[in-house]
Amino acid sequence: MPLGRELPQLLKQRLFHKGRKFDFEVNRLRLPNKSEGEWECIRHPGGALAVPVTNEGKLVLVRQYRFAIQGRILEFPAGTLEYNEDPQATIRREIEEETGYSAQKWRKLGEFFLAPGYSDEIIYAFLAQDLEKLEKPPTQDEDEDIETVLMTPEELEAAILQGEPVDAKSIASFFLARPFL
Repeated sequence: MPLGRELPQLLKQRLFHKGRKFDFEVNRLRLPNKSEGEWECIRHPGGALAVPVTNEGKLVLVRQYRFAIQGRILEFPAGTLEYNEDPQATIRREIEEETGYSAQKWRKLGEFFLAPGYSDEIIYAFLAQDLEKLEKPPTQDEDEDIETVLMTPEELEAAILQGEPVDAKSIASFFLARPFL
């Protein structure tokens, strides 16, 4: 924060919805210039994402149905953190559930805010290597419609540039992983 810049003052906070994956609140703030207004915010526990790479150099993605966009979108396996859960524990579980692979080698790629204009959700991104296909993969969650997709880095980059639906967290994580592929 630049020196001399004071932060807005929170005057009132209202929880409008407490959900399974996130909460929605409205906050009344007084800005340093003394004007007041309301700001909506989605409070989210965060998520973890893996960029899984097979020993042959293929990326393991999922094509998943997402209700909000009424369609399927290409993305890397990811999951919402449970309360007080380590992000790497989250993604170890999710990669097995969503793709049927487990990884022996992990590297943290970084972390970033997903949509700071309206949410505090943070994504913890990891590179997952030395993959092993599980003999008996765990059952996918009942509310998921997922297809596993293998692509080369070049194929994924072409899909992104040609406008195939790929989510932002996967695009950002792909470019964080690019130096290691």
